[in-house]
Amino acid sequence: MIPLASVKALLDAEVAKRNRYDEISEEKPDPLLIASYHQDESIALICALFAYGNVTAIVKFLRGLDFSLLEASEETIRKELSSFYYRFQNAEDIATLFVALKRLKSEESIESLFDAGYQKEHNILDGLWHFIETLHAVCPRQTKGYNFLIGSIPKSIGTAGTYKRYMMFLRWMVRKDALDMGLWSKIDKKDLLMPLDTHTFAVSRRLGLLERKTYDMKASIELTQTLCTFDALDPIKYDFALYRLGQEKLA
Repeated sequence: MIPLASVKALLDAEVAKRNRYDEISEEKPDPLLIASYHQDESIALICALFAYGNVTAIVKFLRGLDFSLLEASEETIRKELSSFYYRFQNAEDIATLFVALKRLKSEESIESLFDAGYQKEHNILDGLWHFIETLHAVCPRQTKGYNFLIGSIPKSIGTAGTYKRYMMFLRWMVRKDALDMGLWSKIDKKDLLMPLDTHTFAVSRRLGLLERKTYDMKASIELTQTLCTFDALDPIKYDFALYRLGQEKLA
């Protein structure tokens, strides 16, 4: 097994190498490319929630969306999105997300909703559960596609998936560097959790950062705790580096 000191040196070098604006581009597509262009929390959340599957297909789908619909009437939203679909989501699933975010926008910011749950114990998952509950309540819809898109509250941490798309969204919103937008100020980056996907999971196990064999929230928490020993104030700065190491088969 590689000594953790050597792994830290490797990851620190990768963070320095990857933390630049051209790391995400037309040649290296990423949903963050679309989110960064708009600099808006609602649009960023849409980009994050649809960030599953082939990255080229994700970006193509996001480019086809008219985000100005978030300011349109609900009738217009449903009409304009009537021919859209993405993998598990049909037109009504997509329109419902737009309508829900439109309704939220008129009441409270996404940041404030996350913060309301987070401030109790500075636990980002409490913030996430509060947000998901509110999103379901503001525009109820129960379909497989919609529930997959916005998620549900687990019965316990032991039954929770990684919630990777939400953790990635939080990274974009809370951290500020050449990659992440840092649009929020209420949540501390030291309390973020790793947006664990198949690439970061496999690479982290190969590098000895993660012992857990199950791909779930407990693995995300374990990996975050390990990375806290590298940087207690900003453990998730290593996320993009780990992702690229796996994606490019460099580790």
